[in-house]
Amino acid sequence: MSRALVIIDIQKDYFPGGRMELVGAEAASGQARKLLSAFREEGEPVFHVQHVFESDDAPFFTPGSEGSEIYPDVTPADDEPLIVKHHPNAFLETPLADQLHRAGVDDVVICGMMTSMCVDASARAAADLGFRTSIAADACAAPDLRSGEDVIPGATVHKAFLAALGSLVADVRGTDEIIAAD
Repeated sequence: MSRALVIIDIQKDYFPGGRMELVGAEAASGQARKLLSAFREEGEPVFHVQHVFESDDAPFFTPGSEGSEIYPDVTPADDEPLIVKHHPNAFLETPLADQLHRAGVDDVVICGMMTSMCVDASARAAADLGFRTSIAADACAAPDLRSGEDVIPGATVHKAFLAALGSLVADVRGTDEIIAAD
């Protein structure tokens, strides 16, 4: 079985001072960096995904903005594909699935942002496409969300989405456990 790392949307707008700050973004990017280093050391393929909205009036990730840039912790190497997407699902209208298949990958490890949107949509799509799917739980982050008058803390959002994904969609584990399983 060939395994690949898919790093989803670890971009500057999600960090302090960005236009869509997430809870725990810095800690998650540190874990993603650790995962990225391990995959590089083992010679396993890595795919980077960057969300860019198609409109200049988007709430964040506007085309050409500093906020849409990949965060320095996980900068792609020259030989690692960078896939630009315009939807939460990293597979929708992108070459990601084709590139994974061409690389002989049948096992994807996902990390990134937001747990409650793009990680969720992409993990579900990966599973639907027949990939064995894992999520590095501590290498993902989510925002605080509003529901009517209530604010659901980002840490709770993150845990709830991972619990749902872990029940039927993906193998949800910590970075160290994923690295040890290579």
